[in-house]
Amino acid sequence: MSEDWQQGGFGLYLHWPFCQAKCPYCDFNSHVAREIDQSRWLRAYLAELDRYAEEVPHRVLNSIFFGGGTPSLMNPDVVHAILERVRQIWPQANDLEVTLEANPGSVEAGRFAAYAQAGVSRVSMGIQALNDRDLRRLGRIHTVEEARKAFDIARTQFERVSFDLIYARQDQTLQDWRAELSEALSMAIDHVSLYQLTIEQGTAFGDRYNRGSLRGLPEDDTAADMYEATQDICGEAGFNAYEVSNHAKPGAESRHNLIYWRYGDYVGIGPGAHGRVTLNGQRIASETELTPGKWLHGVESGTGAETRRALSGMDQAGEYLMMGLRISEGIDIDRYAALAGQPLNAEKLAYLTDIGMIAPSASKLRVTDQGRMVLNAVIRELLVDG
Repeated sequence: MSEDWQQGGFGLYLHWPFCQAKCPYCDFNSHVAREIDQSRWLRAYLAELDRYAEEVPHRVLNSIFFGGGTPSLMNPDVVHAILERVRQIWPQANDLEVTLEANPGSVEAGRFAAYAQAGVSRVSMGIQALNDRDLRRLGRIHTVEEARKAFDIARTQFERVSFDLIYARQDQTLQDWRAELSEALSMAIDHVSLYQLTIEQGTAFGDRYNRGSLRGLPEDDTAADMYEATQDICGEAGFNAYEVSNHAKPGAESRHNLIYWRYGDYVGIGPGAHGRVTLNGQRIASETELTPGKWLHGVESGTGAETRRALSGMDQAGEYLMMGLRISEGIDIDRYAALAGQPLNAEKLAYLTDIGMIAPSASKLRVTDQGRMVLNAVIRELLVDG
C-alpha cells in the first residue's frame, strides 16, 4: 500500500548558510563569515547524509537542491563529494534534478564547469534587478553587467538555468516593471521566479520601514497592477504561471519545489533546514539548529542538531492545502479528506466559488486567477473549521 508522500515524490535539501554580504530585505538563514573550514563542513554534511541513509533507505530520489545563503560559494570539490555520497545512498530517478543557487557576484566559468562535472544540472541565479541603482538599493554586490556575464556562463554549462527578480521596488513604476520584465524574458531560457518585495520584520528593510525611512514603495494598487502585468507578459511569452511566483515553459517547472507544493517527503540538512519525512507510516516534521556554529557542533558531537515532531492528520491536511493551492494544478480533494479525516467545509467551498476565488471540480480544487491575488485569505477561510 502506497504512503501519502509518494504522491509528491522524495527530495533532498542542503542548506549552505554563508553569504558574502547580508541583503537588507533577506530573512533567510544566511550569515557572513570571515573564514569557513569547508572540509569540516563537508564532513558534517556527509555524517548527516549517512544518518538519514539508515532511516529512509531504498527510496528513489527525485531532486537535490543546494540552497542558502549562497551555495555558489561552496568549493566544487565539496559539492562533488556530497553528490557522490548521495549516489551511494539512494537510487535516483532517471530525470533527477540537481539545482544549485548562485549569486552573480560569486560566479566564474571554471567554478560553474566544475559544478556541472560534479552532477549539478540546474542553476538558479539571484539576479533580482536589471538596473544598477536598484541593485545597490537591494544591497546586492553585483552589477547588471556581472549578472549578464554570469548568466551567459551558466547557459553554456547547464541545460536549465533559472533566475529571480524582485518587483514593487522603491520608486519603481508599472511602466518600469513592464520594460524590465520584457527584457528579462528575452534573456530567460525556460524558468523565472518573480517575487514582490515583502518587508519582513527583523531585516534591515523592516527596521527602516518601521522608522519611516524606507520611502518610495509602490501603493498596494500599483503592486497589484504589477502582479497582473507579470501574469500577462509571462503568459504571452509562453512562461506559464505554474505557481504564484514561478513561471516556466511546459516541462521546465522546478521539480524540487514541486515536491514541496505536492506535499512529498524531503530530507533537510544544514543550519535552519526543514524537512518532512515519513517514518514507519508517521510523517515527521524536522527543523535544524539555526546558528551555523551550533549546528556544526551538534553534528560533530553527536548531541543532535535537529528537533522533530509528529504531524497529526489535520496538520498534514493543512500543510497540503497551504502548499498545494499555490500551484495551478491545485489539490486533490479526496487526498485532503484522507489526511484530515474529514472533507473540506462544503459551505465555505460554495461561498468561495460564488465570489470567484476557487474553481472546484469532482476531484480537484484550485484557486482562480482572482483568488491567487488574495491567496492567504482564501487559505485562511478554508482552514478555519475544516
